[in-house]
Amino acid sequence: MIAASRVPAETTTDLGILPSELAPRIGARATIGLVVLATDQTLEHEFRTLLGLPGVAFYEARLFSDFDITSETLRAIGPRIAPCTDLILPGLPIDVVAFGCTSATMTLGEDYVFDEIRKVRPGVACTTPVTAALAAFKALGVRRIGLLTPYAPSINTGLARYFESRGLEVPARATFNRQDDREAALISVPSIEAAAERLAAEPGVEAVFVSCTSLRVAEAVARIEARSGIPVTSSNHAMAWHCLRLAGVNDARPDAGRLFALSSPTSA
Repeated sequence: MIAASRVPAETTTDLGILPSELAPRIGARATIGLVVLATDQTLEHEFRTLLGLPGVAFYEARLFSDFDITSETLRAIGPRIAPCTDLILPGLPIDVVAFGCTSATMTLGEDYVFDEIRKVRPGVACTTPVTAALAAFKALGVRRIGLLTPYAPSINTGLARYFESRGLEVPARATFNRQDDREAALISVPSIEAAAERLAAEPGVEAVFVSCTSLRVAEAVARIEARSGIPVTSSNHAMAWHCLRLAGVNDARPDAGRLFALSSPTSA
């Protein structure tokens, strides 16, 4: 008869409660909240690059949105803004909240968007792509813009009129007419560069604005500026800059184009 081998009993050492220290928050210089449309494929990608500074962090929540970009689907976004904002770091401080949809901001109005955000974040600094673009044009000292979008022609015209109602001139505009947000996000960077340069060449255009958070522009801004000789910005590019400046972060980013060499605008 073979004796059973002895299996040592398992032992656990309980070290109890160990000492710990609390470090500064990741966003010690700036904590930015971002409302992103459910269909958006680009905004977070560009923000990771443009906000990649020590002590700066952004946190996002996704808001349901339809793939088709129409006036009706854009208006439907309005009541969803406050509940979505409420999901971003509940109970923790945020310096700025950014709403990530250019065409919805134009459709709903900036004040409406700000009011919805401040229902759950009273007094917070707010921005949108439209708000940021207006601040960017002011900082750049330009009033006559070339407007490039992926929207339906009617929405493109409406955005141009919105900017004109805010004291700007739009001597040239164009659209890719990609009304499905899934397709808009796939428009190639070379296509955007070529279109932006065509607008920049039109008489009277002092700067080019590429509208829509789905379009990849940030990586091309410096190249387009070098070839066209005028400032270029976009929904994501301007909004990232505005978020930083509203939070008091004035670091220059020469690689990100002329706008990122400029400092603080007035708070929104």
